[in-house]
Amino acid sequence: MVTIKDVAKRAGVSVMTVSRVINGSKNVSESTRKKVLKAIEELGYVPNSVARSLVLKKTSTIGLVISDITNPFFTTIARGVEDTAISEHYTVIICSTDENPEKELMYVEVLAKSKVDGVIYASASGKRAPLKSLFLKNIPIVLIDRTIEGVNDLDIVRGDSVYGAYLLTKHLIELGHKRIGIVVGSTFISTARDRVEGYKKALNEAKIPIDDSLIKISERSKFSKEDGYRLTKELLEIKDPPTAVFGGNNLMAIGAMLAIKEKGLEIPDDISLVSFDDIESLSEVYPFLTVVKQPAYTMGVLAAELLIRRIENIDKIQEKREIMLTPELIIRKSTAPPKN
Repeated sequence: MVTIKDVAKRAGVSVMTVSRVINGSKNVSESTRKKVLKAIEELGYVPNSVARSLVLKKTSTIGLVISDITNPFFTTIARGVEDTAISEHYTVIICSTDENPEKELMYVEVLAKSKVDGVIYASASGKRAPLKSLFLKNIPIVLIDRTIEGVNDLDIVRGDSVYGAYLLTKHLIELGHKRIGIVVGSTFISTARDRVEGYKKALNEAKIPIDDSLIKISERSKFSKEDGYRLTKELLEIKDPPTAVFGGNNLMAIGAMLAIKEKGLEIPDDISLVSFDDIESLSEVYPFLTVVKQPAYTMGVLAAELLIRRIENIDKIQEKREIMLTPELIIRKSTAPPKN
């Protein structure tokens, strides 16, 4: 079996130089690269990933921990991470936690044992504890979409959920709505807290009293279709139901839509509906839902770039970096002035 040492000997270079060529490092001259590639071709050498990781003390692998791979928002983030990682010669292990803290902890421990070079992390628990195994091994971490209680020293890329929720609520207020319901996941998750905050900010600005019966928060952590359906049903059953509903994310908005339809109401004739995050597949076929859209792909790209720069110590910057992306309000057909 041909080894990396055989390639180095044939090319007249060190084993480390061969490793740099194999891993696409830029710290190799073009003439040296050509000699190494020629030796690899002549000897028929196939790089051994385990041996390569031992030599370089890295696996060229990134872990991506997200809450729900079926959610188009996180699917698009994953694509941005993967495209960027591949372009920099890293592979990505995607872990979907289903907003389950126990599953989240299991995945994090698996990634730590797998000796990934870094992790991009959207927290399901909102807690620092699941990251312990990564901290112990000094594995670089970049947070994405969500902050974590007590963690202020990690790079993060996220959307401005407070401002996005403010924009959606303000839009409904400008149409004349005063009874605006909101359905969100558990406020253990920072984006749920931020969206409630933005919702309240718009109401306070318009001097509309905040009615707690219109704020429905899942006792579970999930921003799911099922929770959106269940919580919207509760909203529609109160004595003075809302004239508009704010879905805390795209899946919850779908659930809200089902509950509204089941009640025999029409959108937007009887009730308006808005969503945080777009539903790409639906909007391309039938642009119906008024949304605040986050640049999910860009979020994934930026998170991967930050992480790789940390892994390779390119910037030599110690302080944390935060990138906050501004969401965009897209007004479509699901909103109208209140019926009465």
